[in-house]
Amino acid sequence: MFSKSKINDPAPSKDGEARATTSTPSSSPAPQTAQQSKPSEFKASAPKAKPPASLLSADLHVTGNMKTTGDIQVEGTVEGDIRAHLLTIGETATTKGEVIADDVVINGRIVGRVRGLKVRLTSTARVEGDIIHKTIAIESGAHFEGSVQRQDDPLNPGAKSSPAPKANPAAE
Repeated sequence: MFSKSKINDPAPSKDGEARATTSTPSSSPAPQTAQQSKPSEFKASAPKAKPPASLLSADLHVTGNMKTTGDIQVEGTVEGDIRAHLLTIGETATTKGEVIADDVVINGRIVGRVRGLKVRLTSTARVEGDIIHKTIAIESGAHFEGSVQRQDDPLNPGAKSSPAPKANPAAE
């Protein structure tokens, strides 16, 4: 159960030999405590549990921008831009402003631009504005007025698609 290591050995005596000691749980609890706590310092920490989505209830009206690295579920009204990892717009929700998220699920109404790696409009979605996406899914019954544009990096507002360069600009 216990092993002897040089760290716990006493200092060599004057004649150059280390004194032998026996270790039992009752005779030296301090080294055992140090041995027990030491491995925990080097263990890889378990991944932290993902916090639940922030919920903006149906009776809540928010004016202003929101930004998080987590998830947001909107059931109320938001007038402002929203940036999140996963953004879910509930059936009763109305959002006026730009929404930017890795994942956007729209069940309610958005008036403004939508930017997302994955954008999903469910059958109850109402979107008035442009959608810039990497992948998109639009269910039957969704209402959408605007343009759709695919980009490899839709989360970066500066990454607009530039027109193809002219073959010979010196000829003009």
